[in-house]
Amino acid sequence: MKLTPHVLALCLILPVAASAQAKHIPDLRTEKIEWTWADRPESPNPALPNVLLLGDSITRAYYPSTVKALEGVANVYLFATSACSADPRYTAQLKDYMALAAVPFAVIHFNNGMHGWRFTEAEYAASLPGVVSTLKKLQPQARLVWTDTTPVRKDSDTGATNARIDQRNRDAAQVMQRLNISVDDQHALMQPHADMHSDDVHWNAAGSDLQAAQVAALVRRQLGR
Repeated sequence: MKLTPHVLALCLILPVAASAQAKHIPDLRTEKIEWTWADRPESPNPALPNVLLLGDSITRAYYPSTVKALEGVANVYLFATSACSADPRYTAQLKDYMALAAVPFAVIHFNNGMHGWRFTEAEYAASLPGVVSTLKKLQPQARLVWTDTTPVRKDSDTGATNARIDQRNRDAAQVMQRLNISVDDQHALMQPHADMHSDDVHWNAAGSDLQAAQVAALVRRQLGR
């Protein structure tokens, strides 16, 4: 069959269009349950600096105690998500949150290494410079503090294992050192306290209080207080 110029052009365009469309399909390796969670002071004191805790459910657990520890020192905000930093949705979530919060942050304390186990450790590490770059663009005045991922009580067949957490922490620490980002070593803090686990991943109230005390001390240092 002889192709007319119109049909021939269409045959050439369709594969190109399909290829271009395929390149724009996001690499979504989602979890069974996906979520975001935000909290803020009811009445922020305009005379105090604003601090953001950016992380996951572990961050969410020590957030209330951190708020208490920094009372009169800073207005403390929270943004937690199940999307890890290698997830293509993560940057968009950060942009949306910053627009929602609509305040300048003096300090951003961040981590998201307990999620995204369908991404390799290499992919996780490769994503971190982009996260730092995004945070600096969105909040250029903020001092950044990265915190490593805490150990689990029991390895999971489908999620976190201590071997993978250790590798992520090592890789991430190298990135933060290269980018001159301050580090909060929560892993070393919680390593001796397996008895404070409330389940295989999370910490009980005493564990969260212990974490919050270290977070607050580092934030105070960044604020010069």
